[in-house]
Amino acid sequence: MLDKLTKTQAWTILGLIWLVSNLCDRLWLILDRSVPAWDQSNHLTNSLHYLHSLQSSQFLNGEWWRSFWMISTKYPPLTYINAAIFQQIFGRGNDGALLTNLLYSAVLLISVYTIGKTLFNPQIGLWAAGLTMLLPRLYQTRLQFLLDTPSMTLTVACFCCLTVWRSQKTERRQWLWAFIFGIVWGLALLTKQSVMFFLIVPLLWLVLSHLSQRHWQRITQLVFSFLISIPIWFPWYRTNWIYLFSTAQNSNAIPAAYEGDPAVNTLAAWTYYWKDLPLAISWVLLIVPLVGLLLHLLGRFPRIKDNNHSPIQGLVWLGIYCLGAYIICSAIYNKDTRYIMPYLPVLAIFLAYCLTLWRGKWKTIRWITVGVAFFVMCANLFPIAGTDKLTLALSPGVLFRPYLGQEIPNAELIETVREIAPYQKTTLGVIVNTDTVNHNTLNYFGALANNQIYGRELGTKAEEVEQDGRSLDWFVTKTGENGFARDTQLALANQLEKDVQFKLIKNWQLPDDSILKLFKRKIPTVAVQPLSQMRERVQLDRVIVPDKIPPGFPVPITYEWSGSGKQLKSGLVLLTWQSQNHLEKEAFWIHDRGIGMGMLHENLSSNSAFKVIENTAMLPARNLPPGEYQLSAIYLNRETGESYPISVPNVTITLDPAALPVSAPVLDLVTQLRQLSLNLAQGVDGLDPIFEQVDRLNQYDPLQDYLKQAQFTLNYRLKHNLGNHKLDWTYGLALSQALQEDAQGAIATLKQLIQLDPNNPYHHAYLAFVYLYNWQPKAAETALKPALQLAPHIEEIKALDGIAAVMQGNFIKGWKILQLIVNS
Repeated sequence: MLDKLTKTQAWTILGLIWLVSNLCDRLWLILDRSVPAWDQSNHLTNSLHYLHSLQSSQFLNGEWWRSFWMISTKYPPLTYINAAIFQQIFGRGNDGALLTNLLYSAVLLISVYTIGKTLFNPQIGLWAAGLTMLLPRLYQTRLQFLLDTPSMTLTVACFCCLTVWRSQKTERRQWLWAFIFGIVWGLALLTKQSVMFFLIVPLLWLVLSHLSQRHWQRITQLVFSFLISIPIWFPWYRTNWIYLFSTAQNSNAIPAAYEGDPAVNTLAAWTYYWKDLPLAISWVLLIVPLVGLLLHLLGRFPRIKDNNHSPIQGLVWLGIYCLGAYIICSAIYNKDTRYIMPYLPVLAIFLAYCLTLWRGKWKTIRWITVGVAFFVMCANLFPIAGTDKLTLALSPGVLFRPYLGQEIPNAELIETVREIAPYQKTTLGVIVNTDTVNHNTLNYFGALANNQIYGRELGTKAEEVEQDGRSLDWFVTKTGENGFARDTQLALANQLEKDVQFKLIKNWQLPDDSILKLFKRKIPTVAVQPLSQMRERVQLDRVIVPDKIPPGFPVPITYEWSGSGKQLKSGLVLLTWQSQNHLEKEAFWIHDRGIGMGMLHENLSSNSAFKVIENTAMLPARNLPPGEYQLSAIYLNRETGESYPISVPNVTITLDPAALPVSAPVLDLVTQLRQLSLNLAQGVDGLDPIFEQVDRLNQYDPLQDYLKQAQFTLNYRLKHNLGNHKLDWTYGLALSQALQEDAQGAIATLKQLIQLDPNNPYHHAYLAFVYLYNWQPKAAETALKPALQLAPHIEEIKALDGIAAVMQGNFIKGWKILQLIVNS
């Protein structure tokens, strides 16, 4: 039936394969009532963030592009961008995002068909396309919103372009396909970095073979393809390259150790994916084609007549791709059956070739095999009575059925939080860690709810969990099985049941009869209430603070602000507690930050008035002289730059070293950041506590708005307040800019820091590091010269000098410096 086909008939069959496979997918999704698990929820959340960014796009604004690329710092964003566009058209959510598979499956089918047609003939291309849609690993994965299907599709598309390019005889068509390959290569690299695991061996093979034959034009065409790809992938990698080192560690060694994957020097590591083949392909699609190949080699089938096209070269080319991918993926410590997916469609082409070897009276075996594979797919995906044992025998693994049971109340939980705190952005401390209720899933449902609720995982160490318990106002717990939740986290969950500071808001019964519980702090850090009387300017109506406190300890304080929604949302306040002793003008402390800690939601109406109550703490410095201190306040609009003084209640506080400390909540995040920034003076020893704590602060403020608050307020202070606090404030400003990856701003601030204290070698080293991050190695080398003179013994400074040399192409100098460090 497929032996003699016109081009139109071939494309019609491809279209039917595409239609049937996607109809099966959509039927499965219609029936399924499950919620996305950990990874799926995380990817869906990123797609919603890109959707939000695209809806407020400013394509001519360089800063918008920088923030756009930084939405996803771990994974390249093409999958998220595509899903954002589809969700804008078809509606937000998992099913809308998975409509992108209509595009990906079409590209995959065309790529597989084209490879098969180019290497063998159109019939093998069509069989391969059909088999690709019947591979269990592929149809199970494409029902989940993951990066694996897009990265597999574009990897195979790249291999398709290479295959067609190498087959071209005319110079014009060679350059055309080199150009097409460059475009697809760029899109693939903008989907996932691991695409190179599959392309590197075929590319090296082509380069070496053309070098040996002195085909310089072919080499030039491959270089041309790479140059074409650069504008597509470079902006994201240029913005986020600093994260690639931690991504490699976090996605390889750490998960592998946690999951108990076999070490690279063991046989189990090299047979891991070999043993996975029956699960990925199914026995029916693995055994029948291989038996066909064996019988063909034994001469049991009629000889192929009128075949002028030798299959050997095509099989070798497929082998180069598959074997290279297998070796590289096996050599990687972290093993996951999804990671090696891009070699399965190419393996399907080989299996299709083997399947077509069933000739003569045995030709019907091809159709019987495909028919059985289609039945297995349907029985694997849908609950057909009496088929489970047969399906698992033919396709071992798991039955991937839609969930038809009771809906998980994630959306109800999110809506409950929104009803209680309608004008705030809320962070949930999620102690539950199951596949249906976890921090990523609740974060995703919070993103669906107008980006108002954020789910965050608690720390694992006892001290981190204790800090989380004091810093967060909302917690989600569950009775019974809690999945991957740690003992320290579960201890906090048990404590919430009897903690007088928290109250149970609501609980829900889950399908396994466990109870999902939502807790809220009785006296929240921020509370927002609507007012009936409109107030244009922000007012400070009330301040509650102890009369007498010792310096150097956190002080509990309550502020009550009122004003229009527009002014409150954009408002920063610069609060100064100044000594009343006129001889001590430098005796004061500050408590600057955003109104509502920057967690006021965009739905605060600009035409309505609101009251914002903050229950927080401030920190008078330990070296402040005793006496009375009085509050003054300035309002600063972060959007317009407008500022004006705020009248304050007549409130004073007395610093008395003999007074007893008062129980206080945790310090606000901006104050914590300013305190942490003082560690910058210590260099490397001071960086560890900074990054450990910043990691926790970022959990409490998922948008990291506290960094912007610190940047705006400290900039204002440094412009309007001079005195002995300038060095400390410059540390805070530099840290806030560095953590926002604002290279130009950090460079300017670090230069000011050097002017204030030129004898600290770490100030010069920080400047050099930011220059290196910003790909300015020559400037970094210049910045390091004073540091090397001040502290030639510090290895980290010498390492930066070596990196600067390497980035300038001076590999010999760089190697010498780095070698000395390693040997010291």
